[in-house]
Amino acid sequence: MNKKSFLQSIGPGLLFAGAAIGVSHLVQSTKAGAEFGFGLLWALLLVHIFKYPFFQFGPRYAAATGETLLDGYKKLGKGVLAIYYVINFATMFTIQAAVTIVTAGLAAKLFGFTDNLVIWSTILMCISLFFLVVGKYKLLDNLMKYIIIILSISTIVALAVALFNSKEAFDVSQIFPSGTVEVTFLIAFLGWMPAPLDVSIWHSIWSVEKSKSTFVKIQPKDAIFDFNVGYIGTLILGICFVLLGALVMYKSGETFSNKGVVFASQLINLYTKNLGSFSYIFIAIAAFTTMFSTTITTLDASPRAMNRTSKLLFHKEFKYGYWFWILFLFVGTFIILQLYLDDMGNLVKIATILSFLTAPFYAILNFILVTGKNMPKEHQPNLFTRILSFVGMFFLIGFSIWFLLNIL
Repeated sequence: MNKKSFLQSIGPGLLFAGAAIGVSHLVQSTKAGAEFGFGLLWALLLVHIFKYPFFQFGPRYAAATGETLLDGYKKLGKGVLAIYYVINFATMFTIQAAVTIVTAGLAAKLFGFTDNLVIWSTILMCISLFFLVVGKYKLLDNLMKYIIIILSISTIVALAVALFNSKEAFDVSQIFPSGTVEVTFLIAFLGWMPAPLDVSIWHSIWSVEKSKSTFVKIQPKDAIFDFNVGYIGTLILGICFVLLGALVMYKSGETFSNKGVVFASQLINLYTKNLGSFSYIFIAIAAFTTMFSTTITTLDASPRAMNRTSKLLFHKEFKYGYWFWILFLFVGTFIILQLYLDDMGNLVKIATILSFLTAPFYAILNFILVTGKNMPKEHQPNLFTRILSFVGMFFLIGFSIWFLLNIL
């Protein structure tokens, strides 16, 4: 890949990282370390491996065909697209609310003029809406590079200092959770690690938008390279957050609060305990910008997906469809936040579990699509990726059944 090709293709992979590195990392991974030490590293590694092909199929399909996964779903049957429409409608409000309330907690801690998370959530979504109106895709594409770099540097430095300062012997024993509470946490952890699987659809949309904005057709190999950069980054940072939680909070007697502002304080203290109080502002801004980028990304992606699905299902171009869905998502999120204002933990748990239970649906569809007749033969996945896909589907379906059997 030459330099020009690389610079043109890079972008959607970082948007993927921006969507992924949020609740799953700042909240779930840190909690995993705080509650299980190093014991859930096996789960983090396995879910990255087994979800990998299904996420990768998004940019692969978009680059090879010039269309989104949603266009492909329609070719598999209008009923398939209708099922996606219903699932996405049922989950997008909870996902947006979970992301936004964590961001609001960090904003309240950082700026402090009110602890009301509904007020902060409304402010943040209004600002996000402004960014999307003014900058559209191009702003998202450019902004994400800097945000990911800031968080990556601060997290790696904090982990390095924590490792250096640790006086305890490392216990790397792996834990397989048992009991309803632990099993529920594991499934919630896997649900958004590194991201909900329907983000593969968002990625395909961003890839198509990237080609439109640059007037250059991105080649499949370049799109996959771009995706791999973002995906490996999410894996590395996921490990870092688990280790930070383990080194600073495991067996300390302290547990993360379900209240947004309290959780934000605990999260920021993970860093300042290691880097010193001087780092407070830097760390708080890094954590806030990371979650804020996720808030913007999800506010952009779900309406794009719903607008595209509506057009494909009803064979009609809705002139202001994207903005209608953004405002609809805004209102629905506001209602959910009113209901779960004081229980951020359960809101996140509901959203992440729903994402895990719907993952097999997206995994199977994505695999059928990239190995079917609508995908050019030369761009279809190789034998190793196909085998990994089958194992991944077994993993996702098996854990979903195991979870349901444990809670029913």
